[in-house]
Amino acid sequence: MKAATVLSRTKFGLRTLAPFFLTCALLLTGTAQKDTEPTAALDFLIIKEDNGKPIRNAAVIMHPVSPHGKQGRGDLELKTDSDGKTRFDGVPYGKLRVQILASGFQTFGEDYDVTQPKLSFTIRLKRPQSQYSIYQDHPEEKKAPPPDPNAKPQ
Repeated sequence: MKAATVLSRTKFGLRTLAPFFLTCALLLTGTAQKDTEPTAALDFLIIKEDNGKPIRNAAVIMHPVSPHGKQGRGDLELKTDSDGKTRFDGVPYGKLRVQILASGFQTFGEDYDVTQPKLSFTIRLKRPQSQYSIYQDHPEEKKAPPPDPNAKPQ
């Protein structure tokens, strides 16, 4: 009698635990599929706009961007070598915000869609421009004559 009771409990236990094990197997399969999402290799060349020479030690910062345009967490920073180049493998497909910081140059920022297994970017950095001042003459701007206060409205 005891053997029959143990056997029926074991069958009941297997029937109860089978969906649990099946759920675990499906979750593990789903996790494995996430690891195989497509990724890209990104190559960057950072050069001076005025003469095309490479910029050494420029910071290339990458931020993931949500579909709503918000910058996500998990940014990555790389530095360029003496040839102005840097590379990163394993970037997931999607929108990516790239910022370039280099001493003596204007900051660069642009959003890109990573949709191919290999992408190359050549980014030309500009030197800082002088600040605009209203107290200086700007002969390149044509100034419109001031309106005549005595003119009749049309």
